[in-house]
Amino acid sequence: MLKKIVTAFILIATVIACKTNSKPDPAVQKANNIVVTGNYVTSDYQFRNEGYDWMAVKVKQLTDSVLQVSIRSRVDIKKPTCTFDAMAYKMVAGNVFNATVEGFGVYFTFEADSLVISGETEQDNEMLGYFCSGGASLAGVYHKLPEPLDTAQIDKVIFRKALDYNQFAFFVEVYGKTVTIQPLGLLVDNSIIENQIEGTVVNAEVGDLNIDGFPEVLVYLQSDGSGSYGSVLGYSVNNGKSMSSINMPNIADNKEANPGYMGHDEFAIVESTFNQRFPVFNPGDSNASPTGGMRQIQYKLIDGEAMRQLVVDKIVEY
Repeated sequence: MLKKIVTAFILIATVIACKTNSKPDPAVQKANNIVVTGNYVTSDYQFRNEGYDWMAVKVKQLTDSVLQVSIRSRVDIKKPTCTFDAMAYKMVAGNVFNATVEGFGVYFTFEADSLVISGETEQDNEMLGYFCSGGASLAGVYHKLPEPLDTAQIDKVIFRKALDYNQFAFFVEVYGKTVTIQPLGLLVDNSIIENQIEGTVVNAEVGDLNIDGFPEVLVYLQSDGSGSYGSVLGYSVNNGKSMSSINMPNIADNKEANPGYMGHDEFAIVESTFNQRFPVFNPGDSNASPTGGMRQIQYKLIDGEAMRQLVVDKIVEY
């Protein structure tokens, strides 16, 4: 069974002091004047047509201090060698971002045309091979591609993450516009759950939101375009036997939470609650420059007539 994933709230709390609340225009997404968005590859990429193994890192800037990082390798005859997906958060100084996945700390250090991936500690550095097979490791130097990535040989999974909670495991994968959740350990029904989606899957988490001893699985999505509106695909385990969907209300329908909302959402499971936070836009603010601070909404999971519901429990502004 995989090690429990450290909750994203710890990461969010770590960087609140250094985060800015705005999302830059895609044309000028920068960290200290370095454009970090793009594709980075290992040196053997140039010999890909000669059968050399190589890896690619796709970096997408979600906000000025949060990145989505996806690492894929050339597809092996049997299976991909390396797979990694995570949200990385900007450190206080420099062009360094940090992610914690499966209990491991990972640093992403950007230069003008390169990216260095290393462990937060020496032990973490040694464990970067955990995400690979065949003796490979995520650690090393990756060079930024000035042209589009050649995707003919690369693993086609857009997003992949393994989650576990006690005796249960869940494998989340995205191919194209289809997200699948494969549960393991349920007593009655371990069928794959499949959904068609719009936008991009940015993360997935597991936790017990209604404190019944059985987990919920939440998949976080972000819409395409400058608004980056967030949404959640959720499933709840029913007494350890099967899974059923969770309903999350539309924030536009909540008069208390909606004023000043223009997307740029971040989500996290914190103990037994689900949290959503976003910058507040005052009248006249541009999409890249909110001035109204931050609003955090805390949800609790309750039983509904047709399905379990995430309902607003508390709203905090700061």
